[in-house]
Amino acid sequence: MSSLDEVAKRDGWRCWVCDEPVEAGMSVNDPRGPSVDARTADRKAKLAERLAHRACNSRKGAVKIVIAWPDRLNVIEPAPLLTVAERLERKGGRELVARCPSRKDAQEAADWLADRFTRLVPGLPVTTTVEPGGGQFLVALSTGRR
Repeated sequence: MSSLDEVAKRDGWRCWVCDEPVEAGMSVNDPRGPSVDARTADRKAKLAERLAHRACNSRKGAVKIVIAWPDRLNVIEPAPLLTVAERLERKGGRELVARCPSRKDAQEAADWLADRFTRLVPGLPVTTTVEPGGGQFLVALSTGRR
């Protein structure tokens, strides 16, 4: 297992669940304090550790986590990111994750996704693309096979 500081620095001191900042000096016993979420990534028991607030880490055991898309992004029919992350981690490949009315909106969504996936699935190299299609722009996530 990695130390809290190593995981936190890699994740930019942001919680993988809520994507809000985690304060380094906060007590690990405080609900907004830092904790390391170690989860089994696949049946071969690889561990992917991620930084989370203590409350976010505790809550995910009782409630199905939904990774929210920010309201500032103009996306239509955004994909459920946890499902996409699990599928890409397991099988690799390419998935369309959103439609946007303009290239600028799609690029903003793609940039946010690339950053968000560094905390959502650490170590999974994903790339984003923006493609025109049907009068709109499609945002895709891709990764190699794991």
